[in-house]
Amino acid sequence: MFKVNEYFDGKVKSLAFETGECPATIGVMAQGEYEFGTSSKEFMTVTSGKLTVLLPGEDDWKTYGPNETMIIEPNVKFRVKAEKDSSYICLYK
Repeated sequence: MFKVNEYFDGKVKSLAFETGECPATIGVMAQGEYEFGTSSKEFMTVTSGKLTVLLPGEDDWKTYGPNETMIIEPNVKFRVKAEKDSSYICLYK
């Protein structure tokens, strides 16, 4: 069944589901800056808008637009800036 997740006073919301291969979420992120933590490897693909991300061990922020995917290792924290409302899909492997 689906599970609704809400973070940062409702500014980030996602809907969790099973793809048949792995758990996944589809979500929306309001304009703002956020820090997330991972518990498994994540493949996060922007579906609309753009997200600027600072991944662990990196010195420079990188911007991802529609259909671009970032890979985040498990058990780390990463920062995200959304310049405008954006959406994404995240696969957990």
